[in-house]
Amino acid sequence: MKTWKHPGGKLRELGAESLSDAELLSILISTGTKEKPAEEIAKEILDKFGSFRGMANQPLEKFLEFKGLGDVKIIRIAAAFEIARRAMNKSKA
Repeated sequence: MKTWKHPGGKLRELGAESLSDAELLSILISTGTKEKPAEEIAKEILDKFGSFRGMANQPLEKFLEFKGLGDVKIIRIAAAFEIARRAMNKSKA
């Protein structure tokens, strides 16, 4: 079995459905810190909020509590949630 250095390679080869929630979120986070890779930061976020749904209900300031997340990464996550929300609303029409 192939080992990927980043979940993006796994997504490209196996499809998005093959990734864990943490792997998907780590793609949005992109880079970690010297101490923690993006996937570990993603796991911490999901552990704190419980799920993507739990994350979606948080004010953006809550994400600043995580070392390794700055404005750009938080805005990227917020944009992804808005895209998902709009996609769900359009599918119901």
